[in-house]
Amino acid sequence: MNDVDGSPTLKIALIGNPNSGKSTVFNQMTGLRQRTGNFPGVTVEVKEGTLRFPSGHEATLFDFPGTYSLYPTSSDEKVVASVLTNPADPYFPDAMVYVADVTKLEKHLLLFTQLLDLNIPLLLALNLSDSAAELGIKVNASKLSESFGVPVIPISGRTGHNTMRLILELEKMVKSHRSTVNSQQSTVNSQQSIVNSQQSTVNSQQSTVNSQRSTFYPLTDSEKQVSEAIRQNLGVQNPYRALLLAHHSNWLHFLNAQEKETVSTIVSTKNFQSLRAQVDETLERYDRFIPISQAAVVSPPAFPNTPTDRIDAVLTHRLGGPLIFFTVMMLVFQAIFDWSVYPMDWIESGFALLSDFLTAQMPAAWYTELITDGILAGLGGILVFVPQIAILFLLISILEEVGYMSRVVFMFDKTMRRFGMNGRSMVSLISGSACAVPAIMSSRTIGNWQERLITVMVTPFISCSARIPVYLVLIGLAVPAIKLGGVLSLQSLVFGAMYVLGVLAAFATGWIMKHWLHRREHSFLAIELPVYRMPHWKNVLMNVWEKVKAFMVGAGKIILVVSIALWGLSRFGPGDSVEQADRAAQTEALQSSLDSGETQGLVQQRRLEASWAGQAGKVMEPAIRPLGYDWKIGIALLTSFAAREVFTGTLAVLYNMGGSEADINDRNDNEAKATLRERMKKEKFGDTGKPVYSLATALSLLVFYALSMQCFSTLAVVRRETGSWKWAALQFTFMSIAAYLGAWAVYALFS
Repeated sequence: MNDVDGSPTLKIALIGNPNSGKSTVFNQMTGLRQRTGNFPGVTVEVKEGTLRFPSGHEATLFDFPGTYSLYPTSSDEKVVASVLTNPADPYFPDAMVYVADVTKLEKHLLLFTQLLDLNIPLLLALNLSDSAAELGIKVNASKLSESFGVPVIPISGRTGHNTMRLILELEKMVKSHRSTVNSQQSTVNSQQSIVNSQQSTVNSQQSTVNSQRSTFYPLTDSEKQVSEAIRQNLGVQNPYRALLLAHHSNWLHFLNAQEKETVSTIVSTKNFQSLRAQVDETLERYDRFIPISQAAVVSPPAFPNTPTDRIDAVLTHRLGGPLIFFTVMMLVFQAIFDWSVYPMDWIESGFALLSDFLTAQMPAAWYTELITDGILAGLGGILVFVPQIAILFLLISILEEVGYMSRVVFMFDKTMRRFGMNGRSMVSLISGSACAVPAIMSSRTIGNWQERLITVMVTPFISCSARIPVYLVLIGLAVPAIKLGGVLSLQSLVFGAMYVLGVLAAFATGWIMKHWLHRREHSFLAIELPVYRMPHWKNVLMNVWEKVKAFMVGAGKIILVVSIALWGLSRFGPGDSVEQADRAAQTEALQSSLDSGETQGLVQQRRLEASWAGQAGKVMEPAIRPLGYDWKIGIALLTSFAAREVFTGTLAVLYNMGGSEADINDRNDNEAKATLRERMKKEKFGDTGKPVYSLATALSLLVFYALSMQCFSTLAVVRRETGSWKWAALQFTFMSIAAYLGAWAVYALFS
């Protein structure tokens, strides 16, 4: 990929500690929004966006995972170390922007000084400069720049302060660097007719930067010996990068077997003690950069009992803290129901009107049925729940922005350890309320393998956004809309109970696995609690938009495919079974003296029963009838194994294709198409005449979906994170059995 002037597009890495505000700075620089939060471990993959310079040139900006050091202790931290030790990596940067929290600068300088010694063009961005000013912290950026030999820019990722200055300084730095490199490259090309362009570029880059900036950390004699030997044998140009290979060669995947053996032999021959060297290097770096920081940063005397301290005394109280957390979550659930009534009705009515309009305007052909009864019904069945999902993400984003969610991680650390996890597991469990896939990936921040495995195995029990449409349609059908004490609605309590059930199931599974795995290693939780601050509404709204868009696009693609396939399976059957059912229904209608509307409903019902989908549902009905389900629910269960949210779309297609048993008796030609919930209320068992969606059946379905593993994407990511299908298969089997038994018990109890 080339820039506007034909030169290769620059690759710039955004690097920093967790909680440095790096992802928010990324948003400001590129306009590409992603999730940002105040707890560690949010960003577990490299994100990228296009950075446009004022000159018109462009660069690709990579948002690297947050890390504390180039000596990683978790999987996501290894991403940074791996990329920066491999110049051939596609993410290897031409320049770097290091984002540091200026209010805690000393804690952020360890990684920064390691990056200095890699001799890649580097710029230091002092984030949260507005917060520093409020706290009375004075920073001499010029002195820092002089001491470290790099540009230093105070910025605020939250407000965008100095973002343009940062971009201008970055362009100036890379232009100067590229100009020098091109000049040197031209000289090399004139002296050498055949040259490896990539290697010469790297060599010239290294020599350029070496001439501009001295080494921050001088290698010890033993480190020099190892580094020099690796440089000679592997052709590594930078001494510190060669040293990192000595430390990490056993897990760096870009090294081949021969290279790993070479490094291992050098380390063994030189009697190099890697762990001891890492500790000594870290201490030496602190001894060198602390005086620099103290000379450039003036902080006022620390005062106890700050506003944040007073708030924490309440919100993180041993007894009151958890109660406040559960109260907050109940208020969130209440808001989901109370605030979304009108938008839901508008969307539902809009799809019904659109379907009626297209039916009236388009010819009576198969493609009209496909659009109205297949595609529109399926999409309408899922998009109607967008308001609730948007409200959930809005409120959770606000809690993250103000700094509350990191307190939740801290508060529940001791509790999580009783179930084989630690406080960082709360990051995954909280993230699981949006989607299990990124939530499971966020477990990479957990250094202990057994705690991470347990977190991966239990996270899918947490109710994700895909379950929300199922919960809402079933609760709306069976649970009366009454308020207890005039405040909390019964529906919101049942909705919250589904989340509680998922959490209890996760903890129970964690407790079982803890004793099964016999964990011997012990871990600890180190986490920074940010000061409380007002949410930055631009970040909140963009976060909500990204999540809602991801839900609509992700669910929409699946629903579209499933709806079209289901429409075909519901319209056609083996042989001429559908035609025979059609003729039989016409005869039955004639004998019963049904009018045209009733005849149409009966014909649709019998055709659906004779179709491929109907026959598949009839085959599985005996297995699910003990749970209170009919064959249509069986089809919805089957299709929703692709993704849980397909359940409502499937039912919408089925009821549009066949109507309900009650529709046969009360349909008339002028009646507008009923909404999904209205059709489900009318549905009855053909043999007993009893309503299908009774309280017992609805609660049974709620429990089934709360406990089941019905998401292929989640299974795939579990396999990837654990490295084996064994754990994914065990998880699927265990959750399916738990869901079936739980649903059966609930149906038996309430029927």
